[in-house]
Amino acid sequence: MTMLSTQDRPVLIDTPEFQSILKEIAIPFKIEMKEGSNGFNVVRGLAGTQSTKDTPEIPAIPIEKLGDYGFRKTYGVRCAFYAGAMANAIASAEMVIALGKAGLMGSFGAAGLVRSKLETVIDQIQSELADRPYAFNLIHSPSEEALEQNAVEVYLQKGVHVVEASAYLDLTSSIVYYRAAGLRQTSDGGVEITNRVIAKLSRTEVAAKFMEPAPDAILNKLLLERKITREQADMAHRVPMADDITVEGDSGGHTDNRPLICLLPTMLALRDQIQEKYHYAIPVRVGAAGGISTPSSVLGAFMMGAAYVVTGSVNQACIESGASLHTKKLLAEAGMADTAMAPSADMFEMGVKVQVLKRGTLFPMRALKLYETYTHYDSIDQIPPDEREKLEKQIFQRDMESIWQDTVKFFTERDPAQIERAKNNPKRKMALIFRWYLGLSSRWSNIGEPGREMDYQIWCGPSMGSFNDWTRLTYLSDPLKRQIVDVTLHLFTGAAYQYRIQLLKMQGFQLSSKLEQYYPLSPLVT
Repeated sequence: MTMLSTQDRPVLIDTPEFQSILKEIAIPFKIEMKEGSNGFNVVRGLAGTQSTKDTPEIPAIPIEKLGDYGFRKTYGVRCAFYAGAMANAIASAEMVIALGKAGLMGSFGAAGLVRSKLETVIDQIQSELADRPYAFNLIHSPSEEALEQNAVEVYLQKGVHVVEASAYLDLTSSIVYYRAAGLRQTSDGGVEITNRVIAKLSRTEVAAKFMEPAPDAILNKLLLERKITREQADMAHRVPMADDITVEGDSGGHTDNRPLICLLPTMLALRDQIQEKYHYAIPVRVGAAGGISTPSSVLGAFMMGAAYVVTGSVNQACIESGASLHTKKLLAEAGMADTAMAPSADMFEMGVKVQVLKRGTLFPMRALKLYETYTHYDSIDQIPPDEREKLEKQIFQRDMESIWQDTVKFFTERDPAQIERAKNNPKRKMALIFRWYLGLSSRWSNIGEPGREMDYQIWCGPSMGSFNDWTRLTYLSDPLKRQIVDVTLHLFTGAAYQYRIQLLKMQGFQLSSKLEQYYPLSPLVT
């Protein structure tokens, strides 16, 4: 091993031998200086050696040790990680199963699925994974409450014991019902939680509601409806609404575009304040999502205090996702600046936006045009004929009346109350027609609808560009080689590698530029 002289520590040179030692993250090593010479020796393992200031040691950092032990134990996972849900089964059954078989957890993208389809997917995942880890998404849909209620009923009936609650603006009867119905009294008087809730959010006022016990008003309503017992209502006062809070920074899909580096410390402080008030036996854990796509971002989140990390946009680019090959290729070409905000389908009338890919698609611009039209007119009949013709030809590629007939058929199966509310409300009817395009655009992206490529709605955050930059000169630049388990293991292995790099720097070493970063040069799984 060779080095270059500096003040009082050597510059560690990029040699194949030393690089391989750094990558052996599960094996500690020491650096022994050669007195009076220009070199040093590296000793693998620390047994039988003495530690001094002249023989710096770098500990083993296996990926299983990153993050919170309680998270790994609670969910029975190898790493403090889960793959976040993306609606319409983009976070697919295949993805959840692949992760579960590797001892990792994925959250199935249940949002947008009708009950019969959801039941089929649950059966598929449970038959493949049995007692291995998995989760299902439970999305808050203010305009389609029946979807959330149906999902909870199915989860309770099928024994789904972990849900990722996302896009919540407030607590609902459905999420409280799921939580309280899974509480059991232990023999020593404690509370056993069988229905775990991971709440994904980015606002402190919403986070506080999930960190606190369920409110009496909702519990009393559930008692009157005989959905929970008095004992379960009493136990609900002793536990928080969520076991874990996933703090979501700037991400794909529903997002407030908030920087994680600011948001995470604020949420951790809020958790500590609420823990001081309620003294839970197990404090609420706080994890990080939004921007997690490189080893540096994984390590940075853990160093800021995240109990676990969650990936999102990068999962959609993996071969197991429910996105089409065309969409995956567009994602593989995305840069950090290739995203835009666009009106969401599920909260269209409220003006809520989602972050999407703008490279290779006109969806963001066309969706914004629909929202501007919705806010300007009170019905489709008020839209000037020439403007209506442009919407039908350039965006819908169909006339609005035929779209309305399809909308009626769609909601008759999904949520008939939607049509009832629109019968005497022209503006509501217009919203449902516009939501036809917003809803189908994501489906077109998933199935690779020919001729609709410029209308694909592809949820994506800036982290996709970071991932592409990191993998640009590696085999993972090819979207056909991105396996979800392999990508995840590289992210964690790289985080452990860079942790060791920082420890060397803290002990005064300088490193050549090639040693600074970890790159995925070969698959970690076959």
